[in-house]
Amino acid sequence: MRAYQTFSIPVPRRSISLLIGALFSGLVAPASAVYAQQAEIAAADTVIVTGTRSIKRTVSDSEAPIDILTSKDLQASGTGELGTALSHLLPSLNFPRPAVADGTSASRPAQLRGLSPDQTLVLVNGKRWHTTAIVNVNGTAGRGSSPADLNTIPISAIEKVEVLRDGAAAQYGSDAIAGVINIILKKGAAGGELQAGGGQYSKGDGTQGALSANFGTQLGDKGWVRFTAEQKYQGETNRAGADLRNPAEPLYGKVTQKQGDPKVQQTNLGLNASLPLNNDLELYAFANVSQRDSDAAATWRTAYTSGTTLRSPLYPQGFLPNEAAKNTDVSTVVGIKGRADGWRWDASANYGSNEFSLDVNNSVNLSLGAASPTSFYAGKLKNSQTLANFDAAKEFEFAGLANPLTLAVGAEYRRDQYEISAGEPNSYFGSGAQGFSGFQPSNAGSFNRHSTSVYANVEAELTKQLSASVAVRHENYSDFGSVTSGKLSGRFAVTPEFALRGAASNGFRAPSLAQQNYTISTTNLITINGTSQLVDTGTFGVATAAAKALGAKPLEAEKSRNYSLGAVLQPNKNVSLSVDAYQIDIDNRILYSGNLVLPAALQSVLAKQGVLVGAARYFTNALDSQTRGVDIVGTYQLSLTGSDKLGLTLGYNHNKTTVSHVAANPAVLVQNNLLLIDRQSLLRATDSAPKDKLTLSADYAVNQWTARAQATRYGSFVSPQNNATLDQTYGANVVVDISASYRIGKWTLTGGIDNLGDKYPDQVTSTGNLNTGGTLPYSTFSPYGFNGRYFYAKAAYAW
Repeated sequence: MRAYQTFSIPVPRRSISLLIGALFSGLVAPASAVYAQQAEIAAADTVIVTGTRSIKRTVSDSEAPIDILTSKDLQASGTGELGTALSHLLPSLNFPRPAVADGTSASRPAQLRGLSPDQTLVLVNGKRWHTTAIVNVNGTAGRGSSPADLNTIPISAIEKVEVLRDGAAAQYGSDAIAGVINIILKKGAAGGELQAGGGQYSKGDGTQGALSANFGTQLGDKGWVRFTAEQKYQGETNRAGADLRNPAEPLYGKVTQKQGDPKVQQTNLGLNASLPLNNDLELYAFANVSQRDSDAAATWRTAYTSGTTLRSPLYPQGFLPNEAAKNTDVSTVVGIKGRADGWRWDASANYGSNEFSLDVNNSVNLSLGAASPTSFYAGKLKNSQTLANFDAAKEFEFAGLANPLTLAVGAEYRRDQYEISAGEPNSYFGSGAQGFSGFQPSNAGSFNRHSTSVYANVEAELTKQLSASVAVRHENYSDFGSVTSGKLSGRFAVTPEFALRGAASNGFRAPSLAQQNYTISTTNLITINGTSQLVDTGTFGVATAAAKALGAKPLEAEKSRNYSLGAVLQPNKNVSLSVDAYQIDIDNRILYSGNLVLPAALQSVLAKQGVLVGAARYFTNALDSQTRGVDIVGTYQLSLTGSDKLGLTLGYNHNKTTVSHVAANPAVLVQNNLLLIDRQSLLRATDSAPKDKLTLSADYAVNQWTARAQATRYGSFVSPQNNATLDQTYGANVVVDISASYRIGKWTLTGGIDNLGDKYPDQVTSTGNLNTGGTLPYSTFSPYGFNGRYFYAKAAYAW
């Protein structure tokens, strides 16, 4: 394993003492505790808490489609990343592995139902999780978004994940357009697990290693606290091709570029705690701290700019800038809940932040010539949210209803803040650091807003066959005004084995502070006249003078309308099938504009403001879209002979997004023959993710052995360009994962292979699709990456 830089996260001594004490007490816990805990979890899995305020709603009688993924499910493959594990299990979730994409290489976005990553809300224990500080501004899936970073949450801390595949803004507020991912943490004082694992790709790179511990201990007489600690390492992979562009180059014919996973070291610490004060009152808290250090490659700089003119005397053979990022993620929730006069109530305070700082190494500022340093501090981004909320629910008896009606009400206050801190002067002076020019003092700033909301929800079983729910939520934002969302859903049991369900709702997504204010100048690969070129490009917040000069307007909230209709068949406890069709209409979708290659006249306008760029971009309410699709989920559990058990699962998602309206092009751009939302930007929002994904899995258990196999068919996808003749369609592919485990007492040993067939996506065929002369042979839109076959092994000790 390669050497890497170590780092530490400061932890108070009292916390360290408590952690050590809890670990010791957990190690001597009775072995039966783990089996009791597993039985409790298995029983709880049938009850859902997402999308409902009822205390007895189950998966089978849910009025909207919901997936339940257990800790065992999440650890069924070789990945230690939550985002990747979810993409293996959920046909409706897409989680590519982009490379050479600045901050996106270190913090990858996930898409649900082909929509933007920030149109999915993430909760932890039912509380809103904060979003990342990184803005995905490169040509990747989720371009322009700043979603939650799923990979900051360790899988070892998770009891289960509930994924609501339906709009839920009326229940949870902004962002819940595509659906909701609710991560439920492990509970209780009993039991724990230590796990070690590692693996490597068949190419001999990408070595990975992980150590994790999750354990509980008592807190007082009736309380408990669970701790999670995880350390992970990921070695870099490289699938770049040889550089055959210029025979005069000193390294002609060599592999000079890197295209693959970055080197990553990550530490996660977490806790989940509960302390009953009496029979009706309980204090609770949970927290997570994650620090991720990553080293990702930028684009190779050739030795010569033209002919034999040397680019920099510091690098006579050319150079590959390296982006060393530090991503620190912190979240804390403290609350109290109880019962009074039949009401269940919950009051909590929630703080979360994500901080991203960047150093650019093995680089140069060409404006400084031979005197230039080779390493630069490029600056820092920070996004934070603070919430206070109160929920209350009560059951009411009404004559004529099959069961008591549930009424839930609540209120919430939320404050968002986004900060940009400047880099060192050498990072942005003149042409700036190659690879990533630092944030300038003119880019820096602190931006904030607040919002308040009130909401109510009613759920009732009108008859023994018919249930219905209605929800309404009103929010007021300090920067763009008020929004009201509503939802109506219902379920009708035609027979005990067959039911129909449906929902209709409207929702919204508030423009993020990052989308409103992110400003920076960087060097980007842009396709000009069919070839990819490095161009100094500015991204401007919509309120800046530069953006206004190019026609920018204040951002408005995205508005959505969701409709779903489904059927659930469960002829017996071992067989189930659900089919759910949906339609999602979104108005005022916020997109990151196309690369506006500026003519001399507009370059001059910006130069008078002190902005020296050759291209520009900003965020805008670009289009109205419609997404239609269907989800199919089937399971079949059967007992064979003796203790043999076999579980079969089928999952399928099909979705298609079309554009129904495009906003008018600003007059200043029309006058300069520029298009704000170009063909490529539109098609990236509709066609860059596969429209189909099919999973077939089998789980077999006999005595101490378990085995699992899964085949996933990823449909075709398109990498679009402004010139339609340069579009490339990448073919469908089937990826097979296998694993086997053997249990010896408290030990479980696992070995497996992900991507058994060593499948790769089609290679990029044209310079217009940024293959850069063959040095970048694979598309960043590939839904399963381009690393190939992965071998892994794990050992776990549970008590």
